[in-house]
Amino acid sequence: MISSENKTKVISDNQVHKTDVGSTQVQVAVLTTRIKEITAHLKENKHDQMARRGLLQMVGRRKRLLKYLEAKSYEEYQGLIAKLGLRK
Repeated sequence: MISSENKTKVISDNQVHKTDVGSTQVQVAVLTTRIKEITAHLKENKHDQMARRGLLQMVGRRKRLLKYLEAKSYEEYQGLIAKLGLRK
């Protein structure tokens, strides 16, 4: 589980404006952080099927959000995937 300090840092790094906590960019960044943590957990606990299912759901949600952002603003999409180090 992502700690509140880590989540606050991720949100502040990806905010569009000062009070932004739920834009597409912030949601994708938070999901990416959670996906990285669960991936590390699954490397140690290979048989944790519930965590694996949650991981797949998060990957799907992030994929849908990125697809929306790409259609809405391609420049912001390109900047976000470059900043987070994601593949297209």
